[in-house]
Amino acid sequence: MGHIQLLCDIAELNHLFHDSISVESFMQETVEMAARHLDADVCSIYTYDDADRLLMLRATRGLSIHAIGDVCMRLGEGLTGKALEARRCMRVEHASEHPQYKYFAGINEEPFESFMAVPIVRGVTRIGVLVLQRRAQRPFTDEDELACKAVASQLANIIENARFLMTRDLTPTCKPPATIGPELRFIKGKTASAGFAHAAARVVDTHRRFGDLLQTAFEPGLSVMDLDAALAATAEQLQQLQEQVEEKLSDAASLIFASHLLILKDKKFIGPMKQLIAEGIPAPRAVLKIAKEYIDAFAATADEYFREKVQDVEDLAVRIVGNLIGHVEELADYHDCIVVARELFPSDLLRMSSENVRGIVLVSGGVTSHLSILARSLQIPMVITNQPALMDMGDNAEILIDADAGNVYVDPTPEIVSRFEERNRAQAAVRASKGGVKPRTLTRDGTEIRLMANINLLSDIAVAQEANCSGVGLYRTEFPFIIRNDFPSEQEQYVSYRRLVEGMAGKPVTFRTLDIGGDKVLSYYQNAREQNPGMGMRSIRFSLENKDVFTKQIRAILRAGAGADIRIMFPMISSVEDFGQARAVVHECAERLAACGVEHNPAPQIGMMVELPSVVSLIDAFATEVDFFSIGTNDFIQFMLGVDRTNEKVERFYIPHHPAVLRGIAGIVAGAARRDKEVSICGDMAQQPAYVPFLIGLGVRTLSMEAAKIPLIQQTVEQIELSQAEALAADVVQQTSAETIGRLLGVDRQKGI
Repeated sequence: MGHIQLLCDIAELNHLFHDSISVESFMQETVEMAARHLDADVCSIYTYDDADRLLMLRATRGLSIHAIGDVCMRLGEGLTGKALEARRCMRVEHASEHPQYKYFAGINEEPFESFMAVPIVRGVTRIGVLVLQRRAQRPFTDEDELACKAVASQLANIIENARFLMTRDLTPTCKPPATIGPELRFIKGKTASAGFAHAAARVVDTHRRFGDLLQTAFEPGLSVMDLDAALAATAEQLQQLQEQVEEKLSDAASLIFASHLLILKDKKFIGPMKQLIAEGIPAPRAVLKIAKEYIDAFAATADEYFREKVQDVEDLAVRIVGNLIGHVEELADYHDCIVVARELFPSDLLRMSSENVRGIVLVSGGVTSHLSILARSLQIPMVITNQPALMDMGDNAEILIDADAGNVYVDPTPEIVSRFEERNRAQAAVRASKGGVKPRTLTRDGTEIRLMANINLLSDIAVAQEANCSGVGLYRTEFPFIIRNDFPSEQEQYVSYRRLVEGMAGKPVTFRTLDIGGDKVLSYYQNAREQNPGMGMRSIRFSLENKDVFTKQIRAILRAGAGADIRIMFPMISSVEDFGQARAVVHECAERLAACGVEHNPAPQIGMMVELPSVVSLIDAFATEVDFFSIGTNDFIQFMLGVDRTNEKVERFYIPHHPAVLRGIAGIVAGAARRDKEVSICGDMAQQPAYVPFLIGLGVRTLSMEAAKIPLIQQTVEQIELSQAEALAADVVQQTSAETIGRLLGVDRQKGI
């Protein structure tokens, strides 16, 4: 009878909410009602903050009233956190004996051993948890669970609608512990950039640093002259940073600090600060006040370009205040440390590289492919892990990251450190004993396979030279665009492209034209935000839509390629018409350069990337038009299978050895061979030893990869017998099961490699 009455009362929850004087009173009345009808000694409501991944006690009947706002736990922590993480009810008869049980001193829950936690969810969104407890020997029943789920379902709608009130009225008073619990001593993450690092942590949260300054009380006494001195010191620091980046990366990347310097020179930004100081406002407070006005204005705009300026202004304000008060050490310093951060921009990586950061741990749970590619170019070990709790551990904690395996160790034991040091010494000895990479790569029966290098930044050239690459199979021209604040000019592009061509000393260089969109967004491109950017105005579509940008790039490539062996290829080609339009731009640019008497390469080979399924059925038509093909396996796989490779929620569906993917590659290679056109592989598959025999067996003779992978792939190729590889490829393309193919190729299903 109690359950029936409870279900009747549930229908009145909306009225109860509207009649309540506050969100707190509504939730308190709800727990009183549920506890009464379900004959529970304790009933509590926890709400979930997705940003902090934190559950907080908001209302209770039966526990200490002082626990409200003071008891909090992370997603997956304790029986309550586990129920929400798994989105399923947890019923336990002896709670304190359960391995997931979490004890909170002083809240008086010790007598209540019977426990039931029902997650409050709306669709896939986690809202909170409804918890009921009874004394021992009074376990909860299936009927109790059904009734509790009905309450939770109704609460989900109400609490979801009341989120604004909750964030305004129910400010958290509890703080997650700064210490790292046992569950965070070892973290299994994902490799973004391989390598090893062992150093002190530096937690980077620019928003928090700026927020701390806003709460600081500053003494008066500093003058306008002091502000001028601080501005000059800040400008000098930024100039030094530009020079460091330029020296290390040999790119136009130093211009990432141009916006900072421009803001420093803006009288509308600096003038009001001086006026406030003249009125008696402490100089640091004046800087922060004006900076906050700019930040609020930028954050409120719908323009992505201006919203990104929030970070620039925050960084700049922190630097100016640091120079004003003499606490320069509070400014970002990444020397010889491992950075822990929620998110990073490409410009952050560049700055960290210039200051010799040892490694990076991102706690956002996902990573864009261009960020990981950039980290690999900069040779910064980087691991991605969905553990925001790491942001609370503070600076100087000892961290070891094994980015080869994607593992993070916090405060590692001496035994763990010793084991890795021994492994690193052994690996170094093996590398030293093998000597340099051979200039030619041959299979066991003498078939030559060209191993080309993928180049992202000009700093990759030295590694490519050391690896004796056969040339550049893919130069990602978008990186100088991504790391800047505006489109580079034709001359700026020419300088970078020419340095690449000269660095390759006569070896072929393949330029992929601008490949932006999807996960590679230019903040300064006004139309960058789209509903589905992966299939929107990206790559060759962007270039053909923005002919001025495209023409400048093609002219820069042709000029840089004068007297050299260069090739141009277009990304994301979906039709023969797309290719024809793009090729026409190349011919038009060459004709105009010739008419003006400008030195250039008049007839580069022109090819295309194969990334879209539409190309497979049209391969014969494409083969009559192009000079060469390059299969970008990363995009090819995600579009063949409909899987966003940057989305951790669906990453298990991203299967390189899926039969449709491998049959598609086989069809491209066969179609190109019928017209005697070269096919190269330039995605991750080219640098995974498990796939190399299959690709060579299909007829692929050119592989392009990160230069650091060339020694490993050369060793793999040298063990291949062509007849065996051909038999393997023939067998694989007949299969319809990814599991069977995985066994044939020796692919690790968990890693997909």
